[in-house]
Amino acid sequence: MIVVDQELDTSGLMCPLPLLRLKKTLQLMGSGQIVRVRATDPASVLDFGVYLEQAGHDLVEYAEETGTHFFLIRKG
Repeated sequence: MIVVDQELDTSGLMCPLPLLRLKKTLQLMGSGQIVRVRATDPASVLDFGVYLEQAGHDLVEYAEETGTHFFLIRKG
């Protein structure tokens, strides 16, 4: 079972706000910690993917359920 250290709900926010909130949250976390993100902006899938790859963070898990995207992200 994965231990989640932070929860981030960006539901209802549109690009670039979900990504900006994710960046801010990750800055406050320690290396190896996990954040669970909930997003409704379809662009978040691409935005988060590109950002995580460039910044050295890991997408642990992704799921989509009726227009809501769920991400588990480990800080690099």
